[in-house]
Amino acid sequence: MGFVGLGDLQVPAFCLFLLIYLVTMVGNILIILLVVTDSHLHIPMYLFLGSFSFLEICYSSNILPMMLASLIHGGRKLISVTGCITQYYLFGLLAVAECCLLAAMSYDRYVAICKPLHYTTLMNDKICVQFIVGSWIHGLFVMTLVLYLMHLLKLKFCGPSEIDHFFCELNPVLKLACSKTYLIELATTLLSVLCILLPFFLTLGSYFFIISTVMRMSSVSGRKKAFSTCSSHLMVVSIFYSTLMIVYILPKTDGLKRINKIVSLFYTILPPLLNPLIYSLRNREVIEALRKAVAKLYAIERIYHCNLV
Repeated sequence: MGFVGLGDLQVPAFCLFLLIYLVTMVGNILIILLVVTDSHLHIPMYLFLGSFSFLEICYSSNILPMMLASLIHGGRKLISVTGCITQYYLFGLLAVAECCLLAAMSYDRYVAICKPLHYTTLMNDKICVQFIVGSWIHGLFVMTLVLYLMHLLKLKFCGPSEIDHFFCELNPVLKLACSKTYLIELATTLLSVLCILLPFFLTLGSYFFIISTVMRMSSVSGRKKAFSTCSSHLMVVSIFYSTLMIVYILPKTDGLKRINKIVSLFYTILPPLLNPLIYSLRNREVIEALRKAVAKLYAIERIYHCNLV
């Protein structure tokens, strides 16, 4: 059903979400290209950022195109049962992988700042790749388990066919089931606690030790820079985790159900949009790589123009 009842706001909403999607794609694709093409960025920190950007591209592309289509069709868009389950599977896989990857990235920063002399031992390219692959495997395992439970419990849909949401999120879909959903709701809540809270506390723990180390720095400018970076990282992490907790861990009260769609916007749209800016485009090495890439393109364009003349 998307966002019904927008009236005259339907076209502005479509333009806004289209702009968000385009900026998200351009920002994250740019980060991937810089990491791949600049040899100075072939270190664990930037390998994490490149894989994180790829994950955000997949995450946004799984949700925003359907949202845009529903806005074009007046808030309603048809989707098959298989398509709906596939979208939910991909959403869950990517969300779980993002939680794990955020924890891994915070651990990387913890080792770099708190244990710099041991960095090459505790965090190298091999370990970085293992963290990245492990995050995706964890997401695959969790969502395959959820779908297996749905099949095992013989979840059936035989009633209304309208999903009051802008994508196939689990809670609105379960409302349409005509079989008992208590066990699948309990299982998904327990899995959500493990997949959301555990990485969240690991991330918070890493930043706690990072801030403690920064507090002992003698350089005032160094402390300010580190605090600025940590606070911006924590802001995006807090938005992502807190909204996920509201939807998947807190009790499903009537008040929370009414704002479910609005809360979902914060963990599906904002993090992919903000992450390139917060994690990458404020980074000195990334900015320098971008400057070199632009200078190289400009030089190539001038040579091409001179050859034409």
